[in-house]
Amino acid sequence: MTRAFDRRTFLGRTGLALAAASVRTGPLRDELAIAFVGAGGQGWSNLRTLAKIDGVRVAALCDVDTWYSRIARSRFPQARQFRDYRAMLVEMGEELDAVCISTPDHMHAPVAVRAMELGLHCYCEKPLAWAAPEARLMARIAREKGLVTQMGNGASANDGFRAGVELLRSGALGKISEVHVWTNRPIWPQAVPTPKEAENVPDTFDWDLWLGCAPERPFHTAYHPFRWRGWYDFGTGALGDMACHTMNLPFQGLELGAPRTIEAETSELFDDSYPAGARVTWRFEGVRVVWYEGTSSPPRELGEHLGERELSGSGCLVLGEAGALYSRGGSGTQHEVLAKPDATIAVPEPFLERSPGHHAEWVRACRGDGPAPMSAFATAGPFSEAILLGNLAMRLGQKIEWDAETMTAEECPAAEPLLRRTYRDGHVIDL
Repeated sequence: MTRAFDRRTFLGRTGLALAAASVRTGPLRDELAIAFVGAGGQGWSNLRTLAKIDGVRVAALCDVDTWYSRIARSRFPQARQFRDYRAMLVEMGEELDAVCISTPDHMHAPVAVRAMELGLHCYCEKPLAWAAPEARLMARIAREKGLVTQMGNGASANDGFRAGVELLRSGALGKISEVHVWTNRPIWPQAVPTPKEAENVPDTFDWDLWLGCAPERPFHTAYHPFRWRGWYDFGTGALGDMACHTMNLPFQGLELGAPRTIEAETSELFDDSYPAGARVTWRFEGVRVVWYEGTSSPPRELGEHLGERELSGSGCLVLGEAGALYSRGGSGTQHEVLAKPDATIAVPEPFLERSPGHHAEWVRACRGDGPAPMSAFATAGPFSEAILLGNLAMRLGQKIEWDAETMTAEECPAAEPLLRRTYRDGHVIDL
């Protein structure tokens, strides 16, 4: 474990280090040295997968909870150990090539921005950020620094997913009018009141570092572990968790871009946690996209497009003039082409490169041996923006007229603090 830092000295050192940062231009090392921020849960899954790829070295492990990261620390004793990502970047920045971020949603941007400012390639779990402006910033820095990036919606690398994207881009379905997407989430508590009492912080856990950029509040097991997804300050709810999978196929296949309007119908709203159910509608150029979560289910009439098939627990239905594309499950890898009785749908020949694997294509690109990943921040940034605007519409309870160029909700001042919140000292990023 890294030694303790005096807070004022440490923050000063961090600021100086990042201010002086520039992209390293030297030759590639024999091994890609990766630091992992978040080493339990999904972080452990990413770590195990990346560590098996030839040419990868696990250089550092950073986790605020030594109990949940204990397996990773025991399996990779050669990696330097940290609790604070800022200390890791200050001490090891020049020794690293890349960073893999598997923190709760609210800390994606603070960690990624600092790492990319140091010239580190970046793999970040989905959704890319906690709010739309953060996703825009992350995509911009990646582009300006020339970095290889990847968001953690792994189905983007699947052959079936890419075949679905090819079908949609080919125009085989004719003019697309509607897209319907649904999920069986949440599977964690939502629509619950904020705990009034405080609980003792476990000895193995640094609550202040876990809070990171979020406003201070007492520790409670209602937030950690895992339950953070349902709280506004930390997670992005069912939409943030699952739409990066279930909306990925239509977003990439139809190349939707930025929505013009977003509105949401929800169950009872709570001050601090996401509602039990919601229906969100985006209007993109010429296409309406509708999302259903929790207690809000797809309408029965959607079944008319499926013949004898039943709607899966999670899935996606793209409706076109010539028929539909029905994607079962949560990732877009399994889909069927459903032609109307008087129509013929020609499946195109493959034209997208097939992937060696979601993590492997990122490593390959980091080493300069292949093209940018399909879910690079250039794509994942705008995609995450659109998704996160759905959460904004939920919280505001009103229709949003969205100006994508200025990233503002027109004539809706209440949106601004939800888009650009005040970050706690030590974790500030400039939006």
